[in-house]
Amino acid sequence: MEENQTMSVDLATIYADQVSLASLVHNIVYASGTVGAIMVVVGLLMIDAGTTRRKSLFNSTIEKVVGFFLGFTTYFVIGFGLWAAQYYVMEGFTMTDSIMDWWLGGAMLNANATFIDPEIFPDLNTFQIFVFFLACFAGIINVLFHLAISERIKASAYYFMSIVAAVVSSLLSFYTWGSVGPLTNAGFHDFFGVGFVYIFPAAMALAVVPMLRARPGVFGPHPKVPGYYAPSIGLGAVGLITIFAGLPMVIFSCLFFFDPGAMAVSVTMADTSVGLALNNYAMSWAGGAVGGAIIAYATGRYAYLLLGPLAGYVAGASGFDVYLPWQMFLVTLGAPVVAFLVYEFTLKREIDEHKLFPLFLGAGSYGLIMLGIFKAGTPRGGYFGIEEGAYAFQHGEIGITMQVVGVAACIAAGFLTGLVTALIMKFTTGLEVEEEVTVSGLDSVYWGVQTDVATHEEASRG
Repeated sequence: MEENQTMSVDLATIYADQVSLASLVHNIVYASGTVGAIMVVVGLLMIDAGTTRRKSLFNSTIEKVVGFFLGFTTYFVIGFGLWAAQYYVMEGFTMTDSIMDWWLGGAMLNANATFIDPEIFPDLNTFQIFVFFLACFAGIINVLFHLAISERIKASAYYFMSIVAAVVSSLLSFYTWGSVGPLTNAGFHDFFGVGFVYIFPAAMALAVVPMLRARPGVFGPHPKVPGYYAPSIGLGAVGLITIFAGLPMVIFSCLFFFDPGAMAVSVTMADTSVGLALNNYAMSWAGGAVGGAIIAYATGRYAYLLLGPLAGYVAGASGFDVYLPWQMFLVTLGAPVVAFLVYEFTLKREIDEHKLFPLFLGAGSYGLIMLGIFKAGTPRGGYFGIEEGAYAFQHGEIGITMQVVGVAACIAAGFLTGLVTALIMKFTTGLEVEEEVTVSGLDSVYWGVQTDVATHEEASRG
């Protein structure tokens, strides 16, 4: 990688290697992952639409959409430059060099690969489409965070947090997702980015939720709201299946392909294959679904029919590349139990957050730690083709110590981000929506939107 900030472009010369058939196939792979990521967003919005109080449903949805695009845009501005810096550092450059190349006005982000000498920057097309792919996840992080605090936080506070979260999570991904970042190169293994995509927003919520009052009717009758009634649990179930359908394309995009042919290694540089990764994904849902169904029928609580498959997926995602399918099933079979314990803990203490804490702080951390136990000693890290030195291909091994360190780093980064941004907003424009507004419904108060169906609470008042 040369001093690409000062490159010159010769429009008369076409570099076929940059736009070869292999390059096109890579682009299709990562473009399909982007489609899968967007399907995940649709699924999350459907789950929210099925479980959010009808009087605040439009506002909840539109805030998530705006938060998604704030994170998405922020990633284009600076986020990718932060993540890609691990490869710049590997080549002897700096994070500043990476940011200058890949910020929204940077030379690499705005280059036409056809006219860029691969000696300056090889496989430019692949890197460019990866920006779009990862920007979707910067947006998804904000959507997930909003699931924990919707109907209670002011839009201005949430939007400010969304921008900051996109920057911090991008920096966190530099450390924890890839193969040559400081923690990943040292041994932390996280194939799907469970740490910076899932645990990070949950840890933000861990700091913010205690600053907010519970939604009226969640833990008992409110003087004006007899109960908190979900409008359509069935819609939430459809959202769950939509996520299931979109994720295989995302998993496919977390693989790197090298010669000979299309040899696959994971983003962590562990040995894997397309079939193995996707079969592990399938078994993670199966294990979680079976475990969740057992708990649901034993307790009579429908929530675990939805939490179970998600808990299995989140617990298994960090090891889709290295598990054997039977190992995946066993690990994820236990994930709903962890989610159950966390869910019941929050419920008994009337903590109004029943999604991110059990799924991400609970099942996500459990999965990363179990990976350090089940697959200890598995070679990974470094970069393909490097045979010696600090970045030698597969020089590192999975181990329990670095898995615990990585989990702790992700929780700390999220908690501090949530705490600092929440305190800033609390003492400036305000953090929390007024209780009367929440009771009346944010849709009518903020937007003048009225549902054409009477809510259960309205019907109960006669």
